[in-house]
Amino acid sequence: MARDVSVKNRPAQDTARRRPAGRTQSENREVRKTAAGRQPGRGDSSGIKTSGQYTERELQRIRQREKEDNRQLLKLRAVLFLLLVLFALLAFAAYYFVWRSHDYDLDLPFDPFRPVYGYSQGIDEGGTSALMAEDLCVSAGDQNVTARSLEAYSAGLFDINSAEVMYAKDMFAKRSPASITKLMTALLTIRYGNLDEIITVTPVVKDIEYGSSVCDIHEGDVLTLRQLLYGMMVASGNDAAMMIAEHLGGGSVSAFVDMMNAEAKRIGATSTHFMNPHGLTDPDHYSTVYDIYLIFQEAMKYDVFQDIINRHNYYAEYKRGDGSGAAVTWESTNYYFTGEADAPEEISVFGGKTGTTEDAGACLSLLAKDVYGNPYIAVVLHSTSKETLYPDMNQLLTLINS
Repeated sequence: MARDVSVKNRPAQDTARRRPAGRTQSENREVRKTAAGRQPGRGDSSGIKTSGQYTERELQRIRQREKEDNRQLLKLRAVLFLLLVLFALLAFAAYYFVWRSHDYDLDLPFDPFRPVYGYSQGIDEGGTSALMAEDLCVSAGDQNVTARSLEAYSAGLFDINSAEVMYAKDMFAKRSPASITKLMTALLTIRYGNLDEIITVTPVVKDIEYGSSVCDIHEGDVLTLRQLLYGMMVASGNDAAMMIAEHLGGGSVSAFVDMMNAEAKRIGATSTHFMNPHGLTDPDHYSTVYDIYLIFQEAMKYDVFQDIINRHNYYAEYKRGDGSGAAVTWESTNYYFTGEADAPEEISVFGGKTGTTEDAGACLSLLAKDVYGNPYIAVVLHSTSKETLYPDMNQLLTLINS
């Protein structure tokens, strides 16, 4: 009986517990009605409100959240687009600067026995064809010799823009050009070589005169063709010249020398004959002031050549044969660049190539510019020494502003 009483009384007790303190019975009925009005309808079992069931504040909050989500989505798309553009630019740069230089196929590969190189153009020993002379400085012999007194055996000054020989002293006389020979070696390297190609040095670098100028590279060292080229021109390295010649000559230095002679003939330097790629003395190795001007002007067509001759030094990092790293700075042999000589007032020495042997004396070919940037090629062969070479060259350069 007591059990039945407790059961009967439980709803009243539960109701008492659920009824908040301080509310009347009518207020509780109103709360229950309100709660019932917020429940989903009978046909809507999902519990999701429809737009008509949200308050204005809730709708504003939802719209704000949607706008924020849209902004984030736009930002994400913009970032992805920029990443795609950046990737495309990087891919293009890699192709253009790395792979593209490997893609060139020569339309006319070098063949010293084909007439494409000018053998059939009627160029005779000591002369040039009219076709080749169109944009070149031409003179039949000495020019303006009394205007300056030089100790050098041969010299010439050439105004590029006006195609005028401003000075000529024995400019057709055949003389040993010493390391000015490397102008031709550089020309062929730039024209036919892949400057980014990796080359392992061979014993051929030892096949030079003891005590001659070198880059100090050794068998087994690994360098690029570009590094060898800059070392040969800036530091006048005979070892680098030999390595270049063997590489471009298909393993034969003599084959490369044949290329040098064929190229000389092609550009009209018909009083020139090479026996090696560096210019060390050989009785059958010779050139002239005028031919050196022709070679220099031909090489000037290439931006990389202009960069090379303008260098005061060149820094190179490469791997030694024993696997260790090497870091060297090759310094220019040009006194105008080392501070041991000064150019005349209002004349700028842009750069060039030196050459010195006992047989050739002191030699120098260079590009100079006046205050207006007009270019001139100057060549001095067989000055008595380096101490007379630069005064001789300055004598020539003063004619530019006279």
